[in-house]
Amino acid sequence: ALTPEARAFLAAHGQGDARVALGALELAARIARARKTRTLDLPLLEEAAQQRALRYDKGGEEHYNVISAFIKSMRGSDPDAAVYWVMRMLEAGEDPLFIARRMVIFAAEDIGNAEPQALQLAIAARDAVHFVGLPEGRIPLAQAATFLATCPKSNAAYAAMQAASEEVRRTGALPVPLHIRNAPTPLMKGLGYGA
Repeated sequence: ALTPEARAFLAAHGQGDARVALGALELAARIARARKTRTLDLPLLEEAAQQRALRYDKGGEEHYNVISAFIKSMRGSDPDAAVYWVMRMLEAGEDPLFIARRMVIFAAEDIGNAEPQALQLAIAARDAVHFVGLPEGRIPLAQAATFLATCPKSNAAYAAMQAASEEVRRTGALPVPLHIRNAPTPLMKGLGYGA
């Protein structure tokens, strides 16, 4: 049970960000469980709020430093570091779906066809996190992070996409060659479409 004083503290502590308030509430629930109590009172919420003081400004530089460290850990094939950065973000209150989105991008951009199942696993982790939420959603995130970190890497598909995009910008809307056009009518076939 959440006492009225604890409810008021939680609302003030969140400062309009429900994720901050929910994070403090989840931590308070863990502390209460460990102490075998069912009452979430003001002292317990204050203790939980103080434990949440990891430096992580979601809109600022530290946010980008931490996500960069996470990506570089996976890129560098270091599964332990990758999981560390996942947990660092989650403990600081990062949206788990943000982490999952970064893994989906990483699977396509950095692993690509070197391990085609990487993208499937990243999507599955995103779906699992969305389905089960936190705290259990940490498990599929950790599984995906370790898998992606240990996959062989190839950015060939990403490089091909970039090169093709540059070619389109450089050459514009070139006509489709006749031999690879659709030929649904005898007249079009007669003109060489689809030959």
